[in-house]
Amino acid sequence: MTMRLDVLPILSTLRRHRLTATLLVLQIALTCAIVSNAIFLIGDRLGWMMTPTGIAEDRLMRIVVSDIGRRGDIHARAQADLAELRGLPGVEAATIGNSLPFSGTTWNSDVSRSPVQGATATAVTLYYGEGLAELLGSRLVAGRFFRSDEYAWLDDHLEGKAPGPTVTLITRDLATRLFGDGNPLGGTLYMHGDVLRVVGVLERLPGAAGFTRDRANDSIVLPWRMVPASGGGYIVRAREGETEKALVDAVKALKRLDPRRVIVSARTYPAIRARFFADDRATAVTLAAVSIALLVITALGIVGLASFWVGQRRRQIGIRRALGASRKDILRYFQTENFLLASMGIGLGMVLAYGINIVLMREYELPGLPLVYLPVGAAVLWALGQAAVLAPALRAASVPPVVATRG
Repeated sequence: MTMRLDVLPILSTLRRHRLTATLLVLQIALTCAIVSNAIFLIGDRLGWMMTPTGIAEDRLMRIVVSDIGRRGDIHARAQADLAELRGLPGVEAATIGNSLPFSGTTWNSDVSRSPVQGATATAVTLYYGEGLAELLGSRLVAGRFFRSDEYAWLDDHLEGKAPGPTVTLITRDLATRLFGDGNPLGGTLYMHGDVLRVVGVLERLPGAAGFTRDRANDSIVLPWRMVPASGGGYIVRAREGETEKALVDAVKALKRLDPRRVIVSARTYPAIRARFFADDRATAVTLAAVSIALLVITALGIVGLASFWVGQRRRQIGIRRALGASRKDILRYFQTENFLLASMGIGLGMVLAYGINIVLMREYELPGLPLVYLPVGAAVLWALGQAAVLAPALRAASVPPVVATRG
């Protein structure tokens, strides 16, 4: 009953200030809608950026070179380069591979369980390189890695000198997608004329471009040896704690073996991954800045409106004090008034937030907004409203009863 008696005069007062109250409600609604979606998108981006790779990230590096002219036996030169890199004190392993997870340099294809033309196919990321999965540190959960006799040179295949691959490694996520609950080992995949037998399953190995989060690990590894001329780069795993030094030494060694070659890029894997997620990081920072700015503007609006109303109602407040209202009653009045306005704005904002998310899903293929983000946004705005109105409410509560006799 007491709460009802508190609310009714507040609603009556708000009806007399309909335009001002409506503008504040709309401001809170817009802030609620934008902040709820922004918090969700920030969480989505951060979750994507923290996607685990299952590889030895802090010990890996990639060096891309460009040779001037075609000189000598490119296979022998590649093997000589790798022997030199593997002999460096800070290097644990080295190979020539086509890509790395979240590197942006992606090789993709489609695989199918059926040889029939037009059968349902799944897009996958392709990884090449002798011993690449072992070097990266990808964990084998079933089967085996490739044997040495199963590897062939990719450039020979491209020139028609070698047949296509016959075996493959796939990730656990892809195995589930393709084989369901069945055992993928020994299973057959078809890829543009190549018939591949699954010999091993990796725990995870995200694609170079990642596809989408639920398909990040749709990857396969093929037994190709590579040379830089066919799109490969030197992928090196350093010993623990020696990554930066090993990168410098590896670049020097490659230049020493062939001073004419051009080092196109030489980066540690953490730098490669940071470069890939730079746009996502910038998006998250921008959304956070916009959200903070909206919350600050909304808080200032609440403070300004509450301060204005305190100034307008000083005599009314004094009369209430003279009639026996305590400072706590006055404080509660303004906090309740703000809570009602915030609740109206939040209710409208939740509907608006859902509508905005539908548009984002349709136009930008973003995921649906989980309902849990709506009460999160509401709680933030309720707390913000109560904090913003506190100073004006305390100022109102300090109005003495004698004000009622003035003017």
